[in-house]
Amino acid sequence: MAVSSIDAAGSKGRRYGGRITMFVALSCVTAAMGGAIFGYDLGTSGGVSSMGSFLKEFFPDVYRRMKGDVRVSNYCKFDSQLLTLFTSSLYISGLLTATLLSSWFTARHGRRPSMIIGGVAFLAGAAVSGAAVDVYMAILGRALLGVGLGFANQAVLLYLSEMAPARYRGAFSNGFQLTLCLGSLAANVINFGADKITGGWGWRLSLGLAGVPAAFFTLGAIFLPETPNSLVQQGLDRHKVKALLQKIRGTDAVDDELDDIVAANSVAQGGGNGLWLIVSQRRYRPQLVIAVLMPAFTQLSGINAIGFYAPVLLRTVGMGESASLLSTVVTVLIYTASTIVFMFVIDRFGRRTLLIAGSLQMLVSELLIGTIMAAKLGDEGGMGHAYAAALFVLLGVYVAGYSWSWGPMTWLVPTEVFPLEIRSAGQSITVASGFAFTIFVAQGFLAMLCRMKAWLFFFFAGWILAMTAFVYLFLPETKGLPIEQIGKVWREHWFWRRVVEVDQLHASDKL
Repeated sequence: MAVSSIDAAGSKGRRYGGRITMFVALSCVTAAMGGAIFGYDLGTSGGVSSMGSFLKEFFPDVYRRMKGDVRVSNYCKFDSQLLTLFTSSLYISGLLTATLLSSWFTARHGRRPSMIIGGVAFLAGAAVSGAAVDVYMAILGRALLGVGLGFANQAVLLYLSEMAPARYRGAFSNGFQLTLCLGSLAANVINFGADKITGGWGWRLSLGLAGVPAAFFTLGAIFLPETPNSLVQQGLDRHKVKALLQKIRGTDAVDDELDDIVAANSVAQGGGNGLWLIVSQRRYRPQLVIAVLMPAFTQLSGINAIGFYAPVLLRTVGMGESASLLSTVVTVLIYTASTIVFMFVIDRFGRRTLLIAGSLQMLVSELLIGTIMAAKLGDEGGMGHAYAAALFVLLGVYVAGYSWSWGPMTWLVPTEVFPLEIRSAGQSITVASGFAFTIFVAQGFLAMLCRMKAWLFFFFAGWILAMTAFVYLFLPETKGLPIEQIGKVWREHWFWRRVVEVDQLHASDKL
């Protein structure tokens, strides 16, 4: 019978030594560059999709509606399934990569090789996107970027959670979210400048420059060390792993941590296929629920609808092309500043407190956005400047609430809760769930905006209520616990202990 890694290690409550070393800091900063590419892609797609030159060349029907040549509701000007496919193609290919290939590859060959493959795919996608001669070539470029995301999102988040010291894991893992913000900020600034380039080729610059962060990420990944957890999983000699772990932690006293890693790997070796274990065994049911629902709730809150289509949304309420792009730059600055604040509070206040507080801030903002749009934006005409400004401020408040709560936590919490024997497979489920619901929102948002109008934002608000209740009732606190010791939280939780104890009882009956 396989037992959880915490039981195998017999280390309940044990704390590891060590400090933040320059070695681990530089390694994590390099790995976190994967977030910059993700953020750049998020920022680029929304901005490019609102550029007149891009729409005129690839989506002439949308361009005519936007210019007023075709009479249509304000809410339906950008409604085009082909246009949304340009955005969501990245996530479709990312979903297929995460579910079919990257989990197996990352578990078998390590985090570092997966990051290298992801970086190469990013480079190819940027080149194809920038050189696109028709809409299908542009979609192909996005799909290649999705392959890169499928590998990078799988590997980078595991890398950060395994390399970081336990008591600072929240701040280190937030490096991915911080670089994501910086990448999105760079994309929006470039979009604003590229839109002013004469000749109508500025969108090519926006798409092609994704290759710059991709090149830094790929080159950096080549020189990264592998994580001790992955090296043990691959069967490297214990003494070599210990030497690396001592270098990472800056202390010779690493035997406790190494023992836990080795014990967790013993469970992994005897447990069979990680994905099958997660799906089939009740003791992994809490992790499965969190891996599926946290990314799902994040997308259903409407954040990526705003992230992808903020320029489109601001143009819908009457802003000009340049003004909408500049407003998005300001919004991303708020996003970045809030994410930096998160790095200083995550390991002090804990996961649950920040998630609930952030949810309430998002909920109020979403309700007010829907109310203003319902009251002041009809099918024709624009919105008063004061109300458009209020809408922009509320978008900033909403984004700030997300960026110091659900934004980084959606990536952090799932990587924490999976024991080593199923960690790679678990991260694959997390990434796949995120991509699946991103596809739903990205592909459906413009059509839903056209049909539901302002009520769409009340739809998102309802999901924010649901995710707040989920955190309050079902998410245990994992702040400060060593990553190989988190298994104990399920046995102490009012609901999940019933699930894992029933599984252990059934397993004992079979002995």
